[in-house]
Amino acid sequence: MRSLGQRPTEAELVNMIRLVDQDGNGTIEFNEFCFMMSNKMKERDSEKELKEAFRVFDKNGDGFISAPELRHVMTNLGEKLTDEEVEDMIKEADLDGDGLVNYDEFVNILTGKQ
Repeated sequence: MRSLGQRPTEAELVNMIRLVDQDGNGTIEFNEFCFMMSNKMKERDSEKELKEAFRVFDKNGDGFISAPELRHVMTNLGEKLTDEEVEDMIKEADLDGDGLVNYDEFVNILTGKQ
């Protein structure tokens, strides 16, 4: 969350988990995280914060998020994903069908904007 420009307190984190933990397992899965961050980014919607968040995922700086980059970041966040789950996440965000997520697609998935 810090890499996305958010600085919640411990109490705010507990409350966020309670609000977005749809399956009640005490952890936030990727889809729950995206939903939560989408709402947070709508509140702040800063272009600078969105670019910083994109850079977190775009490890090689080529302007695209690949499946290996997504897997790397999600693993560092403690989310162990199968290859199929990573590919599904890329497909969901990949509007132009090139197998990668560009900045505009990333913004769309976080903010719900077209």
